[in-house]
Amino acid sequence: IEARLLLRESMDLSMRKIAANSIRALLLFVGLLFALSAAGIDLTALGVLGGALGVGIGFGLQKLAANYVSGFVILAERSLRIGDMVKVDGFEGRVTDIKTRFTVIRSLGGKEAIVPNEMLITQRVENSSLADPRVLLSTMVQVDYDCDVDKVMQTLTAALIEVPRVLSDPAPTVQLTRFADSGLELTLQFWIMDPENGSGGVRSDVNLAVLHTLKRLGVDIPYPQQVQRHPRELPAAPERPSAP
Repeated sequence: IEARLLLRESMDLSMRKIAANSIRALLLFVGLLFALSAAGIDLTALGVLGGALGVGIGFGLQKLAANYVSGFVILAERSLRIGDMVKVDGFEGRVTDIKTRFTVIRSLGGKEAIVPNEMLITQRVENSSLADPRVLLSTMVQVDYDCDVDKVMQTLTAALIEVPRVLSDPAPTVQLTRFADSGLELTLQFWIMDPENGSGGVRSDVNLAVLHTLKRLGVDIPYPQQVQRHPRELPAAPERPSAP
């Protein structure tokens, strides 16, 4: 039944999951009742015993019950969906499955984290895909003080638009953010639509485009320089006058 529900494309994937999980839980409960009845166990007698056991077991299963309830809340509210890019407790990746007790998150490096659903309800979760899949990225570069900074900024902006995966709307921006010791610090900001494919590749492409553009313009990227002097080159210390 679960497989058939998950194959129905007319329903939202999260709703298919909650329907499948609900049907599975109901069938397990009904099956347990039939099994007890077939074994000749009086179900009414189990009511009193179940009440006593329920109190003790309830305290021990609070966390487990909280995870199950949180799982249904997540699926019902659609605050988290399969395919979303999220960051939970420092772990970032794509949601690959939402179970009734836990959620599976797979990082871009291939690692998977099993996150209890209660954590997704009680803690802060960064969802890059909830309302808008676009993500803003940035990188920085320093240019020489003697360059034509206005021309450099305009040329870099045009170069960023040509980088694959970088959106033209909103357009990338280049801002003069700081007067550093070695040069002028420029901050380049750009948007991407597919954060699930990672940011390392597009950031590398942007940095290469910046490097090639600055070389084409003849603009140097300043870097710290150290001056080392050999002890023999240091001036001799003046002699102290002798005491009378």
